[in-house]
Amino acid sequence: MTADFLSFKKDWLNREKHFSSFTSGPLFDFWQQRQELSFNGVDGVPIKYVRFTSSVHHRAIVVVTGRTEGYLKYQELAYDLFRCGYDVWILEHRGQGFSGRLLADTHRGHVERFDDYVDDFERFWMNIFAAEKYQKAFLLAHSMGGAIATLFLARHPHSVLAAVLCSPMLGIALPMPVWLAKKITNITERWQGLREYYAVGTGRWLPLPYTVNVLTHSKARYRLFSRHYVDQPELRLGGPTYHWVRESMIAGENAIALAPQITTPLLLLQAGQERLVDNGSHLAFCQALADAGHPCDGGGPKVIKGARHEILFERDEMRTEALTAILGFFARY
Repeated sequence: MTADFLSFKKDWLNREKHFSSFTSGPLFDFWQQRQELSFNGVDGVPIKYVRFTSSVHHRAIVVVTGRTEGYLKYQELAYDLFRCGYDVWILEHRGQGFSGRLLADTHRGHVERFDDYVDDFERFWMNIFAAEKYQKAFLLAHSMGGAIATLFLARHPHSVLAAVLCSPMLGIALPMPVWLAKKITNITERWQGLREYYAVGTGRWLPLPYTVNVLTHSKARYRLFSRHYVDQPELRLGGPTYHWVRESMIAGENAIALAPQITTPLLLLQAGQERLVDNGSHLAFCQALADAGHPCDGGGPKVIKGARHEILFERDEMRTEALTAILGFFARY
């Protein structure tokens, strides 16, 4: 690693101590440099994205976000990646963030086909991002974005130089056996009002205190991204619909089945205290890659011990471990 990278690492390890001054100072100033753009995805749904570019950068990282997320949440990550010499592009998926919503109740997390997410991303990459002709292009995907990125890589394994999947949603941690969840979601498909209703145990967006969150141990980061939803009601997204759950279970299975088609160098980061996705699916995915002759980096998931689902928003030490692994991996290509 370069001396510059080591100086950034020192900053990352001590950021929470002065998080308020960081967010209101350097991070606020950086965010003013953004370019907010959009394009029409499948069925004309407007898809928003943001980019940070510099004439001195020749490499770029495209960030593929998770369910409920928008690019506002990724300000700190964009700041860090940009300072390390990368242009940064962040896409907002249909039905969330500032992109077009799909149902009258905008709090319902819904998609007609999981492949709509992948098709949207494919349009973005092939028609917009690829036109920039970067010398080096990388993918960094989180959670649901990991499933989207995986399916995209199965279609276009040579479009990306290397990719990192953080807590990828290749399987959902369900409150019931998979067979039962499949049976329930197959039944709900018979009635539109039910298939588009909140899955059992979920509902409209509600502000949850830090003490009950299962996303991160970082109180400062949790409060920051929670405030976005409080300050901007149009960003709020509640629980998923039954149909979204059904489509996502199928997508995870497809991602593992299509793993042999992926030849892109991959690093998979896994949260040691995961509660939202099925870590067993990561093992199955990495095994499928290995069986096809192109194993993920290290031969299996790299576990960030003690981390909850949102590794990139964790406490300084865990977040720094992840960032060091990500940037070290990309630096090899």
